[in-house]
Amino acid sequence: MNHVISLLVENNAGVLSRISGLLSGRGYNVESFSSGPTLDPDITRITLVCLGEDEIIDQIKKQLNKLIEVIKVTDLTNKSTLDRQFALIKISVVHGNRGEIIQLAEVFGASVMDVGNSTMILELTGGEKKINDLVELLNGNIIEIARSGLVSMERGKKSPPQKS
Repeated sequence: MNHVISLLVENNAGVLSRISGLLSGRGYNVESFSSGPTLDPDITRITLVCLGEDEIIDQIKKQLNKLIEVIKVTDLTNKSTLDRQFALIKISVVHGNRGEIIQLAEVFGASVMDVGNSTMILELTGGEKKINDLVELLNGNIIEIARSGLVSMERGKKSPPQKS
């Protein structure tokens, strides 16, 4: 089962390396790893998607909590969250299918970011299923795809702790 784990960590050099080293060194299966700054420039939010049984996920959380730079570890798996991914999709186009691809992009809420003589790049933000569905429909035309990892945030008023 996939588990979504959110981390708040000190924004120091080497923190991402220590976290990825801890996870890979113990053989944990990480499906996705995304990081970015928070409102506080001294704190980074990391979203992990890890594959494993509850016992394995508990081990991962305990190991992460042992790292000095980790401020907070939250398992978002069974919480009310908003989850998103981002994708850039480069497509091969010919005059006959350009309009069809643009219509398909509109249905999915994708934006056309670049148009060339024989290619087009679409940008799409959404849930994993939405992106997978568009990729499946475009499959024969896709030249290249770049996807971000999952980013997730718990719904409601909760705010992250501040660095002390």
